[in-house]
Amino acid sequence: MKNNDIGPVTLHQVAHAAGVSPATASRFMNGTARVSDAKRRSIEDAIERLNYKPNLVAQGLKMGSTRTIGVLTQSLVSGYFNDAMVGIEDAVKAAGYALLIMSGHWHALEEAERVELLIGRRVDGVVILTGNMSDTQILDFSQRVPIVAFGRKLEGERVFGFVLDNYGAACEAMELLIEQGHRRIAFIRGSDDQEDAHARLAGYRDTLAKHRIEPDPGLIVAGDFQESGGLQAVNQLLTSGARFSAIFAANDLSAYGARLALYRRSIRVPEDVSIIGFDDLHSSMYTTPPLTTVRQPLYDVGSCIGTMMLGMIGHHEVKVPLPALSLVVRESVRRLT
Repeated sequence: MKNNDIGPVTLHQVAHAAGVSPATASRFMNGTARVSDAKRRSIEDAIERLNYKPNLVAQGLKMGSTRTIGVLTQSLVSGYFNDAMVGIEDAVKAAGYALLIMSGHWHALEEAERVELLIGRRVDGVVILTGNMSDTQILDFSQRVPIVAFGRKLEGERVFGFVLDNYGAACEAMELLIEQGHRRIAFIRGSDDQEDAHARLAGYRDTLAKHRIEPDPGLIVAGDFQESGGLQAVNQLLTSGARFSAIFAANDLSAYGARLALYRRSIRVPEDVSIIGFDDLHSSMYTTPPLTTVRQPLYDVGSCIGTMMLGMIGHHEVKVPLPALSLVVRESVRRLT
């Protein structure tokens, strides 16, 4: 039942309906304390039933907070980043926070300018989704605002950066190809300035070494995590006359470009060449054929980031288990006979 017809709902009414103290309800909404799952559900249910609308301006003036979290992404149109941003938003909105999102377009100078702009807007914290800024720059920014960074390892009083197990997942993808009888496996690299690209390349090389398969430097080709890079990489392989039965692309976008290059040469997937990607973008299940790939649970990554950020803003430690990567087997890999 909505209470809009009897005037604005107060925090005390929400607390009473949830069966908690006003102080507990306030701390939950401010993101300054953790509560049990049962109390969290009770408070969220009371907020919805009573249609409670907190006065964010008044709260901000009282707490010196704008109730906003800045997010530096690299692309506003990428499904990769969008999934993570939705996870962040869902994790922080119950505590009354909104996101202010800006893009750095993979340019370190532009990224730094955007973070400066976010800090100038008095955001309560900044999330950095990968990018090319140096660790030193990020640590310097963390002296002014709490920062959670995805795609690099960082740790400090007001900064936390983490990566997923790109190396282990790349090894798992390579194991699948080798189990299916492939030995001549091409690898399309990612951007050289990205830590995850190096980890995936290391997984490719180490798995070949584990199975005593002599690596062929001619099968490792440059890419840039974009469709055009995958297209150019496979064109380079084919022009060089390199022999390969499978391609491991450092991400799904590169795999899409690789698939197009093969199609233009009338090379069938997977009958002639198998392909594995990395990320499991939504469109990967609808490619022809559906792409075998490594799934990055980016919504869960975003949820972890949001929870970590609320903890940092509230000055309390939050330990969040990091999501695991997993191999999704579809139809783009076949067994050699």
